[in-house]
Amino acid sequence: MQKETATSVFESLSSPVRLDVFRLLVRQGPEGMVAGEISAALDVPPTNLSFHLKGMTHATLLTVEQEGRYQRYRANLALMVELIGYLTEECCAGNPDLCVELPGKASCAPAATSVPAVSKKRSKTAVTA
Repeated sequence: MQKETATSVFESLSSPVRLDVFRLLVRQGPEGMVAGEISAALDVPPTNLSFHLKGMTHATLLTVEQEGRYQRYRANLALMVELIGYLTEECCAGNPDLCVELPGKASCAPAATSVPAVSKKRSKTAVTA
């Protein structure tokens, strides 16, 4: 993933409404939802939602498919996975064995037993002493 693509995705998700829409559609998976269902689920007026859906589609966060007179929106799950990969590709300096896995979610936080924590105050004292 290019840095410009990641920036565009984050800019598009910086709106609370857009973030709610994306999370809702991620929960729906490949089935997606039609615009009216999204509007009702999030209690967002259709005209306001239309603006956000257009922006998110333009940023490739969503795909849209015409179904008769309705439009079905789906989260671009491949882009989401690619973005997560972009954010974590250099996790733990390229040593994935140093990363800890949490129940239900992967985390790139160093394992508590692998690297002792040092407070900033102590490190400044150690440097100046």
